[in-house]
Amino acid sequence: MTEVATFTGNRGLDIEEKLIFEQDSPGHCGVDLPEPTTDELRLGGVKPRGGVGLPGLAEPTVMRHYTRLSRMNMAIDTALYPLGSCTMKHNPRLNERMARLPGFADIHPLQPVATVQGALELIDTLAHWLKTLTAMPAVALSPAAGAHGELCGMMAIHAAQEARGEGHRRRVLVPESAHGTNPATAAAIGYTVDAIPATADGHVDLAALKAKLGPDVAAIMLTNPNTCGLFERDIVEIARVVHEAGAFFYCDGANFNAIVGRVRPGDLGVDAMHINLHKTFSTPHGGGGPGSGPVVLSAALAPYAPISAVVHDANGFRVAEHKGRDGAPEHSFGRLKAFHGQMGMFVRALAYMMSHGADGLWQVASDAVLNANYVQARLKDVLTPAFDNGYCMHEALFDDRALKDTGVTTLDIAKAMIDEGFHPMTMYFPLVVHGAMLIEPTETESKATLDQFIGMMRSLVEKAKSGQAEWFKGAPYHAPRRRLDETGAARKPVLRWTPDAPLAQAAE
Repeated sequence: MTEVATFTGNRGLDIEEKLIFEQDSPGHCGVDLPEPTTDELRLGGVKPRGGVGLPGLAEPTVMRHYTRLSRMNMAIDTALYPLGSCTMKHNPRLNERMARLPGFADIHPLQPVATVQGALELIDTLAHWLKTLTAMPAVALSPAAGAHGELCGMMAIHAAQEARGEGHRRRVLVPESAHGTNPATAAAIGYTVDAIPATADGHVDLAALKAKLGPDVAAIMLTNPNTCGLFERDIVEIARVVHEAGAFFYCDGANFNAIVGRVRPGDLGVDAMHINLHKTFSTPHGGGGPGSGPVVLSAALAPYAPISAVVHDANGFRVAEHKGRDGAPEHSFGRLKAFHGQMGMFVRALAYMMSHGADGLWQVASDAVLNANYVQARLKDVLTPAFDNGYCMHEALFDDRALKDTGVTTLDIAKAMIDEGFHPMTMYFPLVVHGAMLIEPTETESKATLDQFIGMMRSLVEKAKSGQAEWFKGAPYHAPRRRLDETGAARKPVLRWTPDAPLAQAAE
């Protein structure tokens, strides 16, 4: 049946929504503001040249605008999110209730220490859990996100080597299966990045690693489980040879969700590892925040941790902000952030840990791995696993070999998934896999939901193989916007709306 256009552009409950600036109605405002009582300029004599450019809108218009926009979002509250803990893991509502308690939500970083004893105790308790789960003696809680945590760990390594008189170590080894932020972080600090190839089955090439070790190597930055969804089976040997060469072992802990409660990184020989609280311990960070990336440190690196630090003595809890004094790290590389971490994230993460308990966290990792392997097992006859090792960890990775000669690409499959009500999986990453499709369901998805997702994927592959490539090129058909010129939008983004700009030229 041919779709009939509507007068409004709306399709049932899918409302065609204009930009908020296009809805400007001068003179309308959601609040009554008092008339100015003086004409005095308060900007050092600078006179206004026009309005501030904000739209005038009544309260109902604003409310409807953002409610309609929210209906256009794909979210973990509406369907399975195949990007999983990388972006959208289920966030228990208990965590939100705890984070909104007045004693946590309303505090200010400049309050007197005596008035925030409970908050500092919570931070100290969280630190205890993180050290226990990782078998590491120290943790720095100030990093604001995963990449910030990488920076913290690598700066601690840099400081430790400078203190040893080994400032000549300027090379960092980064496996091809590591997260992309790893080489970026090393380069930002001034290190030279040396890539380590992967074996045919997706693991770090141990022989290649050993060949690259030398007196100028500062560290290895390795992601485990890696971006291929595999546990690095040689990780203990990797740690041994790296330490033998006088270097440090930095582990990217963004995928800690796959092993939390089951594997302690400290037992593997790790010297530093960041933990994305917003991945492993809930609070999805889609949209750019909030994030939190505490870094656990070995005994060799603990003296070089950043300030500030929460300490506890007979006088209660306090924040030590001067290195070598009041319990702060003696040889700290300095301050990483203005204040001490992300309080809301700390509350949510600790609530998640305590509500699950040690056995519950063990089950989180178990179920995450089980769900990913179920997806892989049910799809491997129609899609090609990138590495046929039998089992994966928390994510199932497929390449595009199954789509060969169909005229359908990984991007086409992803666009068609939108019509089916699912957010696309991670595409074209890791870069070592051609046409990669990385699917991470996480631990909270039921078998019924996974079966629906699997059935949808199988139907799309069947459609691709039946010669319907042209249909795929037009997807999505039912989304608020059809397929956009993403290349044009990336190269020529229109970042500012102006009333005279033709809307057809704007990259949405």
